[in-house]
Amino acid sequence: MGPMKRILIIEDETSIAELQRDYFELNGFRVDLCHDGEEGLELALKGSYDLIVLDLMLPGKDGFDVCRQIRAVKEVPILIVSAKKEEVDKIRGFGTGADDYITKPFSPSELVARVKAHLARYERLLGKTPERDELSIRNLTIYTGSRRVFVSGEEVTLTAKEFELLTFLAQHPDRVFGKEELFERIWGPDSWGDNSTVTVHVRRIREKIEADPSRPQFIETVWGAGYRFSV
Repeated sequence: MGPMKRILIIEDETSIAELQRDYFELNGFRVDLCHDGEEGLELALKGSYDLIVLDLMLPGKDGFDVCRQIRAVKEVPILIVSAKKEEVDKIRGFGTGADDYITKPFSPSELVARVKAHLARYERLLGKTPERDELSIRNLTIYTGSRRVFVSGEEVTLTAKEFELLTFLAQHPDRVFGKEELFERIWGPDSWGDNSTVTVHVRRIREKIEADPSRPQFIETVWGAGYRFSV
């Protein structure tokens, strides 16, 4: 049996935070609680956590800022749990680097199931055998073994799912993939989410690898059909 997984809960509603903690501990996780955005960010950056559960409406610093600053330096699963149910909030949450978005009220058992699924996925990613494969398309170079991406010789930083999505498309050039198929292939058939997740990740990849994201040369939009990687 491996070491006990550590989860950080950043949630200002004490009753909700304690409910989450109780369910996680019943399922064998170690849990730390924090009720403030500033303190939560500090703990997340200094601590060694396997996953972070994050509320959006927090005192001190809101969850969007916390998520963005964690994601800038750490590749750890981040699950947003929020009363904000508008589509724009979900898109913004994914845009700041969240791996999942759950709206309140939620089923604690579903939350635990999602946490386990994300932890298993990250473990599979980290456990992959290094390869020496290299994909070079014009000024874009992708090293699948070391999971590094370079544009015109300058390294760009992608999240795990951004890297997977970019690599998958680059490995299947000139083929059109619908958003539903991309979500299932990259996030898995048992994942929770919707097509907006794919849209947000494509936009973020374009911002990092395209000279002009509004006129993409690599990941093209095929209106009404999906996306195509152009070589």
